[in-house]
Amino acid sequence: MQLTWLDNNSWLIELCGKTILLDPWIVGDLIFGNQSWLFHGTKTVDRALPENIDLILISQGLPDHAHPPTLAILDRSIPIVCSPNATQLIQNLGYEQITTLAHGESYRFADIEIKAMPGSPVGPTTVENAYIIRGEQSLYYEPHGNHSPALANEPAIDVIITPLIDLKLPLLGAVIKGRATTLSLCELLKPQFVLPTAAGGDIKFEGLLVSLLHTEGTVKEFQNSLAAKSLATQAIEPQPWKPMNLDLVAATIG
Repeated sequence: MQLTWLDNNSWLIELCGKTILLDPWIVGDLIFGNQSWLFHGTKTVDRALPENIDLILISQGLPDHAHPPTLAILDRSIPIVCSPNATQLIQNLGYEQITTLAHGESYRFADIEIKAMPGSPVGPTTVENAYIIRGEQSLYYEPHGNHSPALANEPAIDVIITPLIDLKLPLLGAVIKGRATTLSLCELLKPQFVLPTAAGGDIKFEGLLVSLLHTEGTVKEFQNSLAAKSLATQAIEPQPWKPMNLDLVAATIG
């Protein structure tokens, strides 16, 4: 399995000879609801679009996962698997092959199975998708740190991608939670590797919301928490756009 972190929530997953582009934000700015004064993300390094994408996977309908400017310039013939909340946006952009997965549903892509699990609540009524991806190895992805109890019924997971820190707002509490929830998840699933997502990279964030956010925790602190629980899971801090080959037999990075 080869993983490449493309900043924020965006990943390239190379598995079973296929390349999956997950929650891509590659070009343009990130703004919620045209309110740049509230939240405005900009790329500090220009990057070319990844090549030879076999599948696009979208976990949420929010623009930090289904990023309209990026999706607008990708090849519309690439098949997309997405959450129900992202479907309308992707249809409006003219993609030719769209598969919407509700919780518990699966999609077979060559030798890879993608299963949608309950993920993070967005608003009062919507729960977005987490995904389990299984091929020669297995991976679980949830970008906000909300993990379904149904994971206890799943077979072993080799790699987890999810927040390892907490990101908090005054009065509202954690909007991204990873310290306690992901530690409990590692105790449950005992993956070989866990990697953080949902923060950082070659990005500058500005706006009122950003000024109010407070971060708690680090990858190193999370690794210490794993050791305190006598877990063999290795926490890895990825570098933007640098591929990582995970040797899941020897449990080392090549």
